Amino acid sequence: MLSLDDVLAARDRVAETARHTPLDYSHTFSSMTGAEVHLKLENFQRTGSFKIRGATNRIMTLSDAEQAAGVVTASAGNHAQGVALAASRVGVDSKIVMPENAPISKVKATRNYGAEVVLHGADYDEAAAKAHEIERAEGRTYVHAFDDDMVMAGQGTIGLEILDDCPEVDTVAVAIGGGGLISGIATAIKAQHPDVRVVGVQAEGAPSAARSMEAGERVELDRVDTIADGIATRAIGERTFAVIRERVDEVVTVADEEIAMAITYLLERSKTLVEGAGAVTLAALLAGAFDYEADEVVVPCLCGGNIDLNLLTTVIMRGLVANGRYVRLRTVLQDRPGALEELVEVLAAERANIYAIQHDRTSRNIGMGDAEVELDLETRGTEHVEALLAELRDRGYEVEVLV
Repeated sequence: MLSLDDVLAARDRVAETARHTPLDYSHTFSSMTGAEVHLKLENFQRTGSFKIRGATNRIMTLSDAEQAAGVVTASAGNHAQGVALAASRVGVDSKIVMPENAPISKVKATRNYGAEVVLHGADYDEAAAKAHEIERAEGRTYVHAFDDDMVMAGQGTIGLEILDDCPEVDTVAVAIGGGGLISGIATAIKAQHPDVRVVGVQAEGAPSAARSMEAGERVELDRVDTIADGIATRAIGERTFAVIRERVDEVVTVADEEIAMAITYLLERSKTLVEGAGAVTLAALLAGAFDYEADEVVVPCLCGGNIDLNLLTTVIMRGLVANGRYVRLRTVLQDRPGALEELVEVLAAERANIYAIQHDRTSRNIGMGDAEVELDLETRGTEHVEALLAELRDRGYEVEVLV
């Protein structure tokens, strides 16, 4: 099984390519949670995620013959970029299979780092099957995204940095997709400070590790569905599961709405951009998915920042809705002069800002003398939304909340 010596040996190799990323104390999230929160900003890493660490360590430990044969891998995006950059730096040819729906930004970045990209399959698992076909056909070395000791060891250098920068840490929260990141970090931390708690976090729509821990054996999901595409794997690795069972204290899950809220908070309060996988640890802390004491020193690892801009737009909107900062309402007015103005006056009195209004007289769901109105409103929180709805209903409006 992966050992601390493996992680320590990886540190010098990884340092040639990867950065020692900041550990930033957050007054905002400490105040919100009551814990002492230090954010491990791995989204500031080269290629935008932690994956460059494991990829570098694996490629640097290949034999000369393996390097000459070239490498192949599968990835939803971040491992792809890590392998592409690490391989290019030492002159190794790389071919990477990505799911057909992989974010365009990650596909372009992977190509820019020097890899040949093959788009195949609906998710990581189908892409991995194709990559293994290429491995056999072309004699390339497969660089697994997570189920490889050298990859895990490279990721574990994050744990070394956390202990160096925050020796008083009580709990480290780590995202789990295939399990390579948390296996490396837990190995680095538990071997030196066994009392430090390591909590794994998954999206509710991709809970392979959580289900596996409950069952006591690896569980493969039929499908995954989450905005956290970087951890959307149907099964964790065999090697990583063994490490997780021995060295991880707890695995929890968070909903997409909670992930979206965390991304929004990080943007607004910390001026920090993360992807869904990078936000799950903070989401778990904010949602109380795991217990902690007042003033407990908690390090959520923000493992990546490579979010597609189209997805980011949707995520921000979901985050605003979850925070009560945005609401879309539907109501029916009498189709007469001044009716819309009266509604707007109520909204103005309640200090709701109107983004958009749609006014429809043709809907079959209303009377001939009525008009259906949909309103997109900027609000100031859930209490403000509730007060606004109460006022509208007190004024006789039948209001439906759409989002």
